[in-house]
Amino acid sequence: MNDAANNSTSERVLIAAFEGWSDAGAATTTVLQHLATLTNAELLHAIGADGFVDFQVHRPKVSFNEHGKRVLEWPETRLYGTVHRPGSENDTPKDTVRRINGTPVTDIFMLAGVEPARDWNAFADEVVDLVDIWQIDTVILIGSLFSDSPHSRPIVTNISSEDAELRARVGADRSDYEGPAGITTVLDMALTEAGVPSMTLWAQVPHYVHSSPSPKATLAILDKLEEVLDVVIPRGNLLAEATEWEANIDRVAASDEDMSNYIRTLEAARDAATAPETTGEAIAHEFEKYLNIEPEDGEADPEDPPVPNSGR
Repeated sequence: MNDAANNSTSERVLIAAFEGWSDAGAATTTVLQHLATLTNAELLHAIGADGFVDFQVHRPKVSFNEHGKRVLEWPETRLYGTVHRPGSENDTPKDTVRRINGTPVTDIFMLAGVEPARDWNAFADEVVDLVDIWQIDTVILIGSLFSDSPHSRPIVTNISSEDAELRARVGADRSDYEGPAGITTVLDMALTEAGVPSMTLWAQVPHYVHSSPSPKATLAILDKLEEVLDVVIPRGNLLAEATEWEANIDRVAASDEDMSNYIRTLEAARDAATAPETTGEAIAHEFEKYLNIEPEDGEADPEDPPVPNSGR
């Protein structure tokens, strides 16, 4: 599989994320939007929502197009990438993803959508077909989940892979998690079965700030992607946003003694040498805890699928 890609001069990488429980703090959504903007990514393909998405949870959006006609936008899963046209190298943004030698990276693809509600095996088959058609060499499935972690400490990330060569190359672990699974696990197993090297990258987001996006978690994922791909990813305004995010939580906690005490407890646990948050075991614990929680009546994921803003 992917013989043409293996003979090319650069690795073709797909980064995939799904809105829903695996997008805590909108961290993965923001990662894809950020990368799409940096690479001038355009829509390449869409996996239709019919048969996969529950439209009562993720409703289509109605809007007017440039001709004034009412149109529906369905919550599809969309593939984005840089389109190579004659002379397009002149359109490369100044702030773009670059290799260590300064050359632009143009072979990063992004797959964005909502976690399917049904027929996950068929959905995984569609993704595997896309990987084959676009000659993708490696797939990185990213996710973020709420956990008992303090906002004032570095965001914990964990990488795992079933591919031994990939584990050795990027320093990933082999997951020993057993329990309820999400679409990322289904895709990871389908890709492994198809012979496509893949890895999963997760970030832990403080659960007590669940109502707001977490730019600090987005930065943690970008930091790890930069390390894994051996590239330089401009951060834009994310550093300032993360600093403000942390300062805002500090201000709220300063006026709430219970919250302050709780955060201090989390900080002490993180700082302890035997803190479980410093290992992949904590990620597995959070998987099991949150996947076993049934949503309350009326509770639903955000309606809109994560559509990277390509700036076009």
